[in-house]
Amino acid sequence: MKSFEPELKGLVDYGVTEIPCIFHHPSDNLEENFISVDSQLSVPVVDLRGLTTESSAKRKEIVERVREASEKWGFFQIVNHGIPKSVLEEMKYDVRWFYEQATEVKKESYARDPTKTVMYNSNFDLYSGISTNWSDIIICHMAPNPPNAEDDVYVI
Repeated sequence: MKSFEPELKGLVDYGVTEIPCIFHHPSDNLEENFISVDSQLSVPVVDLRGLTTESSAKRKEIVERVREASEKWGFFQIVNHGIPKSVLEEMKYDVRWFYEQATEVKKESYARDPTKTVMYNSNFDLYSGISTNWSDIIICHMAPNPPNAEDDVYVI
């Protein structure tokens, strides 16, 4: 298992052509009724327009939409958040750049320490179950103490 810990992209880089058994979930853990690709379901959208400038009723409405989407879906899309498109595009570029780096470069940011504010991690549940999830992630904890840009963010 240790050979898979540094990153999952490494599986492809090392020539692995089949999904290793550590990623196979027992069939009794799988949902019987998978949602069809043809489903009409869509990700909930939360519009933040007016969050800071309008009435407390508008704020309560937005908070309720976030609560509802979180409870029913576990995630949602936010629109009208005020982040310029150029910033979002730069973030996507930087994330792609990071993931395309050589394994040795990414290892410098690799950690399993939950106290770190910024880290690169794979298989967060690697040692906690029968099987593990397939993921390479960049974690950036913003609360209660945001990362120090000089020390943390630029590592990644």
